[in-house]
Amino acid sequence: MTTEEDRDELLDGWERAAKGWARQAERWSEATEPVTARMLELGELSQQARVVELAAGPGDLALRAAAIVAPTKVLCTDAVRAMVDVAEERAAELGVANVEFQQLQLEWIDLPAASVDVIFCRFGVMLCVDPEAALRECRRVLAPGGRLVIAVWDTAKANPWMALPTVAAIELELIEPTPSGAPGPSALSEPGLLQTMLADVGFFDVGVDTVPLTFGYRDEVDWLGEKIDHSPSFGAVWRELRDGSRAALRAALKERAEPYLTPAGELAVPGSTLVAVAHA
Repeated sequence: MTTEEDRDELLDGWERAAKGWARQAERWSEATEPVTARMLELGELSQQARVVELAAGPGDLALRAAAIVAPTKVLCTDAVRAMVDVAEERAAELGVANVEFQQLQLEWIDLPAASVDVIFCRFGVMLCVDPEAALRECRRVLAPGGRLVIAVWDTAKANPWMALPTVAAIELELIEPTPSGAPGPSALSEPGLLQTMLADVGFFDVGVDTVPLTFGYRDEVDWLGEKIDHSPSFGAVWRELRDGSRAALRAALKERAEPYLTPAGELAVPGSTLVAVAHA
C-alpha cells in the first residue's frame, strides 16, 4: 500500500473503534490517571494559556486542562470525527463548557504558526504513519517558549496489559504479527529515540520520564473485552473468529493472567509509558 492508503486504513479503523472507546472511557480515564496528572504538571498551565489536545480520543487532558485555564477555551481534537464526538459528549455529560472541538490530523495540523502555548498529545504520535511530520507540525504551531507534552507507550515487554492478548492470538495463529517499523503502540519505545526525534525537529530542553500504570480487570474475559474495544485490528480479528477459536484465546489468556491475580481473585496488570516535555 502507499503511505496515503496506510493512513486511510488506520483512520478508518479508529473511526470504527470510537464506540468501543466510548464504552471504555471511564475505565481508561481511571487507569491512565498517573499519565494525565504528570502531563498536566509538565504543561505548567496558566489561566490564559492557549491549549490544544491532539489525538484526544475521549478527551481526558482537554477536559482536565479546561478547569485550570477557565474561562480561556481549550481546543480538543482528534483525527477522526467519531472520536471528536466521543470527547464532545463527555464534556457535555461533565458540564465542561470552555472546550471547543475540531477534527485535526497530527501530520498536518490546520492551525496557524506560533498560535498555541501548550500542546498535549497522549498515545497518538507513535500511531502515525509519519511521526516525524507530526512532531514537526507541533513545533510549527507552538509559540516561542511553548511546550509540547506527549506520552507514548514503553516497550511491549513493559506493557503486558496491552501485549499479552496479542501474543496469545499470534501463538494460536489467529493474528499476524505487526511488521517491523509499522505504526504501533511501541513504535517509539526504543531508548533515546523520542529525545532524538524531538531535538531533530527543533525542540530543546527535552525531558523524558517513565510513568507506570496498572490496569484492573475482573477476569480474562473482561481483559479481552477491553482489548476488543480499544484495538481496531484486534477487534476486527475477534469478530471473524469461530466459537472454538474464541474459547482457545480466552484459555490462553487466562493462563498468562495467573501472575497478575490479586488476593481478591481479580487481575492487576502493569503497564509503562514514556512522558516527554519539549520546549519551542
